[in-house]
Amino acid sequence: MNKTIPLIGLFLFMVFHGTSQSKFNGLDMNMGNLYRLSDAKTRSISPENFTGEKGKGGMADPADKNKPNVANASNAARDLGQGWKINPFIRIQPGQTFTLAEMEGPGAIQHIWMTPTGNWRFSILRVYWDDEKEPSVECPVGDFFGQGWNVYAQLTSLPVCVNPGSAFNCYWPMPFRKKCKITMENLNDKDAMSVYYQIDYTLTDVPSDAAYFHAQFRRANPVQNSVYTIVDGIKGKGQFVGVYMAWGVTNNGWWGEGEIKFYLDGDSKYPTICGTGTEDYFCGSYNFDRDGKYKEFCTPYSGLHQVIRPEGDYKVMMRFGLYRWHIMDPVRFEKDLKITIQDLGWHQGGRYLAQRSDISSTCFWYQNDPHTSFPKIPEWRELEVN
Repeated sequence: MNKTIPLIGLFLFMVFHGTSQSKFNGLDMNMGNLYRLSDAKTRSISPENFTGEKGKGGMADPADKNKPNVANASNAARDLGQGWKINPFIRIQPGQTFTLAEMEGPGAIQHIWMTPTGNWRFSILRVYWDDEKEPSVECPVGDFFGQGWNVYAQLTSLPVCVNPGSAFNCYWPMPFRKKCKITMENLNDKDAMSVYYQIDYTLTDVPSDAAYFHAQFRRANPVQNSVYTIVDGIKGKGQFVGVYMAWGVTNNGWWGEGEIKFYLDGDSKYPTICGTGTEDYFCGSYNFDRDGKYKEFCTPYSGLHQVIRPEGDYKVMMRFGLYRWHIMDPVRFEKDLKITIQDLGWHQGGRYLAQRSDISSTCFWYQNDPHTSFPKIPEWRELEVN
């Protein structure tokens, strides 16, 4: 029986179109079919159950307090014993890569929650699907959750929520057929980081046309020739589903006149999609201005959720955090995709101003693997927020 999975729903398990299924498998949950029963199995990985196995949670032994990442809270639980929050977090040492989760498929990640300490730009999140050697997700953890300036900003949207005090939540659906591996690398050369986290997933059949989730980080500081490349070199068939941008402005005045351009399936000099301005692409208008000031906003699909204003002697740049999720309007490509945005401001003399901003982006899309190689993650000096 053929059925089309709709795109709207509270939990966003609806990215895949035209899926053929003879049985409801729980991947397409939404408020309209939440009552339907399924044979899918719910599992969860955290420091209290590294394997996600059924009936294996909360088994950490306080007696293992001298073993790394086995009983990190044993001292706090010394009066209570086993079963009482013995290992709710892990520590990642300087230069160390820690495997947060490994799971066997078929199945799909449904929710990720974490609250990492330290410099979020120096903590690199990677996700590997099936047997791939290069990750499909690779970016600083702060940028993945819309916190690229290493300063907390509440973000309330459908696929990403960041809540007080610094709780990162992701609801992008991430199917896998054989296995999934998630790691975190601490690039900091002197400080260990602590991570509380939980990865909720389902074990179930995955439709044959389900694509794999990808996320890629880039930064230009400063932007060269006033054109910033969000992503380039994507090959294959898929759909672009969103971008987060951390935009630091080095000049006075309005900074968002630049057009975003989508080069699809062989486009060369001119793109198929050309926007009218930066704030327009992020679903705002007229400089995000109300009463002469930038006005932060969060909506399910887009937002200017962060404005960092100059402060004191050392913080002198205007910095912005913006997101745009193409959930209701994914940008589909058959062969290849390139996306650029102009780094363009406004000069008081009534003309456009070519800028040299500090811009970072994390681009999100679905496609079949194998994917092309990502640009190498910069070393910490090039990731540092100046």
